[in-house]
Amino acid sequence: MTTFDSFEDFFRYYVSQHSKPATRWVHFIATHVGTLVGLTGLARRSPLLLAAAPALVYGPAFASHYLIEKNRPVTLVGNPLWAVRGDFQMIAMMYVGRDEELSRIAEDELDQAQPDIVLPGEALRVEAEAPTGAI
Repeated sequence: MTTFDSFEDFFRYYVSQHSKPATRWVHFIATHVGTLVGLTGLARRSPLLLAAAPALVYGPAFASHYLIEKNRPVTLVGNPLWAVRGDFQMIAMMYVGRDEELSRIAEDELDQAQPDIVLPGEALRVEAEAPTGAI
């Protein structure tokens, strides 16, 4: 399993696993819906709504990794608490119009990815190199 020395290092990796804007927006919407349902469950003291909240957050978010991003959710392959923190930081950046910056972070991180630290299901960008020398 890939390990990280700091949350900042982890966050760059986290963003690389959310490289497509559609994946980030599914997370954005699902986190809001799940949070609202959870808060409503608390206010109404409804165990059903409280139980539904995590499913409403993680169901669409996990599906977006498999269907859009073509990788595995970071929560399943890394530090789950840092993954939640990463989700909130990513959403906060989206709120203030920094989605384009997230795309650049993801692209930079994927460009630097090393095959020996890529976990099964992770996104990896492979570019063909031009042949060197004459035949």
